[in-house]
Amino acid sequence: MSNSNNKPFVIGVAGGSGSGKSTVTREVLSSFGAEVVSVVLQDDYYLDQTHMAPDERRKVNYDHPEAFDWPLMIEHVQKLRAGEAIEMPVYDFSIDNRTTKTITVKPAPVIVIEGLFALYDADLRKQMSLKIFVDTAADVRFIRRLQRDIAERGRSTESVINQYLETVRPMYKQFIEPTKRHAHVILPHGANGPAVDIITTKVASLIKGTA
Repeated sequence: MSNSNNKPFVIGVAGGSGSGKSTVTREVLSSFGAEVVSVVLQDDYYLDQTHMAPDERRKVNYDHPEAFDWPLMIEHVQKLRAGEAIEMPVYDFSIDNRTTKTITVKPAPVIVIEGLFALYDADLRKQMSLKIFVDTAADVRFIRRLQRDIAERGRSTESVINQYLETVRPMYKQFIEPTKRHAHVILPHGANGPAVDIITTKVASLIKGTA
């Protein structure tokens, strides 16, 4: 883990759907504050599908790495590291497409990249100072995903279960779980408090040392 040349300290947070990635991100954000931490959410970098009919969008495998706009995401992280603000796209899961809105993300001393495939792409990993994989039991991840998709994304129980069996579970095994080998830190049992505390303390010391 390093933060050379006074570049921002970039943290990658990966893990399966419902693993607790967002909890880790929130803990880092609350520990340092919005003035110190900028967050890049991979969920908002799904490919633009305006050219596709709604029924076609529903058939897309959103748990495959090819569903994401990698060039744009990598470009945006590079700009943040160079001290430039970005306009992060906003994705709407209810329509399976990007909206016309963007969110301005300003450069900051700490940048968190959160997503299923945060540790998947080599070019993205090269920009990270700390790589974290949130490792949570499959049954816990499924229950969390089921609750979230029904409450927040208007999905039916049947559709969530079908998607889990058809794409979420096999894609996790094929693409996401193997990225654990790239992690500096693996958080067992999800975003457990003691592990997150150690990470935030370490990041704080590194930031202080380069200030």
